[in-house]
Amino acid sequence: MTMEQEQADRLIRVTLYTDGGCEPNPGCGGYGAVLICGDQSRELSGGFKLTTNNRMEMFAAIAGLEALETPCHVTLYSDSRYLVDAMTLAWAKRWRENGWRRNRKERAVNVDLWERLLALCERHRVTFEWVKGHAGHEQNERCDVLAMQALKQPDLPADAGYETRAQEPDIVKMEREGQPCHTCSTPVVRKVPRGKLKPDQTFYFAYYFECPSCKAMYMVDEAKRAVEAAPTLF
Repeated sequence: MTMEQEQADRLIRVTLYTDGGCEPNPGCGGYGAVLICGDQSRELSGGFKLTTNNRMEMFAAIAGLEALETPCHVTLYSDSRYLVDAMTLAWAKRWRENGWRRNRKERAVNVDLWERLLALCERHRVTFEWVKGHAGHEQNERCDVLAMQALKQPDLPADAGYETRAQEPDIVKMEREGQPCHTCSTPVVRKVPRGKLKPDQTFYFAYYFECPSCKAMYMVDEAKRAVEAAPTLF
């Protein structure tokens, strides 16, 4: 056994469940996390008045890892392919090595959060595991509840990282099917929402773009419709 393996075996083992979301996306966002160590557990949540689904998924992971006072061996469960694939497939590390560029033409997005998350993963020994969302997994469902409760709170703070990024001129706006995903460069496809309108909903999106690889979602202003003009079901 190597010294590194001996050190890892001495670390406290923690299980971390995370989830995040927005209504709409971008829009009010919330995140939730559940930390479990032995017979002890702790819940964390928070929200922002304007952010994205992907940022909330990342915030959930960051909040959970930042809550650990000493280095730990963490198994982190998330239903976000965006988060899990970027860490397990080393996309985020590669973007950092390339000066936070995904390729010659496009910058990586959510750099502020990737920097924090990578630093935390250097402090802790973290294994990322994907779980299917809304599939009856108890702790994943609990994180979803925490996130939805958080985004509905009044006087939510600003997500400074998102609002600053929105001002940057070289972020390519998603306007048509086939444009490269901002995360993994896979051409996005057009999707039609299948959910029902909520009683207090004032607008909806007639369509959106989705990356078939990492499942990142992109809402476009041109697809925004007032509820008065909306059908009962999509």
